[in-house]
Amino acid sequence: MRLEDGIASRSQTATSTTAEPDGRATRWLRLLLAVASGVALAAAFPPFGWSWTVPFAVATLTLVCKGTRVRTGALLGLGFGLGFFVLLLQWVRVIGADGWLVLSLVEALFVAVLGAALTLITRLRWWPLWAATLWVGVEFARSSFPLGGFPWGRLAYGLADTPLAALASVGGVPFVTFVVVLAGNLLLWAVVTSGRRLVVRLGAVAVAAALAFCGALVPLPTDGNGTATVAVVQGNVPSRGMEALGRARTVTRNHLAATEDLMREVRAGKVAKPAFVLWPENSTDIDPFHDLPTRTIVDRAVQDAGVPILVGAILDGPGPNYRRTTGVVWDPTTGPGQIYAKQHPVPFGEYIPFRRQLLPYIDRLRLVGRDTYAGKEPGKIRIAGYHPGLVICFEIAYDGIVRQVADGAASQFLTVQTNNATYTGTGQPQQQFAITRLRAVEYGKAVLVASPNGISGYIAPDGHVVAQSKEATRKVFVERVPLRTQPTLAARLGPVPEWVLALAGLAALAVAVDRRRRGVEADDDELTWSTSGGDR
Repeated sequence: MRLEDGIASRSQTATSTTAEPDGRATRWLRLLLAVASGVALAAAFPPFGWSWTVPFAVATLTLVCKGTRVRTGALLGLGFGLGFFVLLLQWVRVIGADGWLVLSLVEALFVAVLGAALTLITRLRWWPLWAATLWVGVEFARSSFPLGGFPWGRLAYGLADTPLAALASVGGVPFVTFVVVLAGNLLLWAVVTSGRRLVVRLGAVAVAAALAFCGALVPLPTDGNGTATVAVVQGNVPSRGMEALGRARTVTRNHLAATEDLMREVRAGKVAKPAFVLWPENSTDIDPFHDLPTRTIVDRAVQDAGVPILVGAILDGPGPNYRRTTGVVWDPTTGPGQIYAKQHPVPFGEYIPFRRQLLPYIDRLRLVGRDTYAGKEPGKIRIAGYHPGLVICFEIAYDGIVRQVADGAASQFLTVQTNNATYTGTGQPQQQFAITRLRAVEYGKAVLVASPNGISGYIAPDGHVVAQSKEATRKVFVERVPLRTQPTLAARLGPVPEWVLALAGLAALAVAVDRRRRGVEADDDELTWSTSGGDR
């Protein structure tokens, strides 16, 4: 018996005074399921890693929104989004509980829009397909707006250890999201649809299963045209949280010591000599161009290594009110050379939007200091005769920035300089490392990650983790990475799959809105939870 039938039969014998509590109970049940499924979705991401929850969580959101009013769907989407982001982004509490909750709410508002759209789109035929395109569109929107967007928590980023991850090499990260949502909603359709033969329902289940595991058939080659031997240095930091980097030059000295230990092992023949050394973001927290003691430390490290070091340096300027987060190629013969400046500083972390208006009311924002000035050029660098693509920290989550340096012949492998010291022990470093694994698969290139205190490592072109450090430790890796310039299909297609899917979702939504305006009834296979039409 459907939920609708049971409630309808009770309403025939119940008085009008008892029908309203039943309606409220149903609405509360929907909301409870929405919040719980959002929490379940967050559990798919590190540090939990329960990836199997993704298709069921997204299908549950569709289930609770189906057959409701638009405003109810928006409320359910908001509940789902809060359940998801409050748990997923709990690491932001290190900066402040208010920032954590505000960011979670802003991101949840996008899911509220999704919930409202699902109430309309599920009245169309083929609604599992349109629901999947809507997810792509909403992820695109919140990855772009406001202030450049915040792509953390895209569904694909929770699937690095599943066969679906391989699909990133076919259509990019958005395509992985599309496929997992489609699979989940096909399962839902098979369960809730009425008036369909059993063989049709079983066929939908079979298609959903095929989608979930089809990535196992996608080839992910890892061989390259030669190799490069690179050292990754994680020098560790004195503390954690907002004061993780400790006193000036401490982190730089730690990376000098780790590099000197490495070169003693090289001279002893215990490890291969690297072509260059990768230091992390903020490995110099004072501008080495303007501070002689810091420059002396870096010069000493480079001279001892005898090979270039890609130094993560905070540089002054332009002007007195700005700084730049950079990667600097530092050569033992010619000194500092090519510089890449981070293109996407983090709002409220590296710069303060509306600084003049907000500072009088939020004194804690003064901790940010000078605003980080955004670079204009992609991280296409040359070091020791190689062409690694460079991104810095959160930039790894932004499709456009990664695409600039990872597309085909633009680079031979990728390097990520990051600083997760503030978030040690919160799960944030694991989440970022999972994102990086998806990027390796998407572009079929090895990725080297350097962090001051974890997680550093080496990821093969198929997403397999070859080497990975623990947090809050000193660690040095010397790795031979394949040089690959063969573009994946995702690299060739670029943003096209995302645009096509997002526009398809918008077109379907426009059709659904027009049907609603004209009063066209929903398809016969609609699942209704409402009491006497009260929530329709």
